[in-house]
Amino acid sequence: MKNIVLIGMPAVGKSTIGVLAAKTLGFAFVDTDLIIQRQTGKLLQDIIDDSGLDAFLAAEERAICSVGDTSDTVIATGGSAVYSRKAMLHLKEHGTVYYLSLPTQELEKRLSNIKTRGIAMRPGDSIEDVFRRRAELYEEYADITLDCFGKTAEESVGELCSFHKKNGQE
Repeated sequence: MKNIVLIGMPAVGKSTIGVLAAKTLGFAFVDTDLIIQRQTGKLLQDIIDDSGLDAFLAAEERAICSVGDTSDTVIATGGSAVYSRKAMLHLKEHGTVYYLSLPTQELEKRLSNIKTRGIAMRPGDSIEDVFRRRAELYEEYADITLDCFGKTAEESVGELCSFHKKNGQE
């Protein structure tokens, strides 16, 4: 059975929704940000601060591509996963990609720890700048877009699981 791959901006709820969806469907759960940390032995923000954005993106690509030939797994990616075509094609090969979307105003409310969270952004960038760069890539790689605005995590999970079952992925 196919995996469920979650993409979207930081703070949209990929990890939270991913864990809940995995529990609901009886799937495994993988968070690629945690793989990066395990493989590098560093926090995401420390990689960016110590080695730079390009090194972080390379580590992210390696982490995603290290996710083997899985099935029945919910995979929550980092928000910048879409910068790597190689990583996204790897994920799409065995999974349905869901773009979890929220308006930037809502993301800004949720991102109180923007300087320490390990977000792949250029110095001086705002969340709006990051979103503008990524939005087209999220849409390009998404098989299904799930609007999470005004919904609880449980409501978003219900919608995601419904799409998954309806599309014969279960």
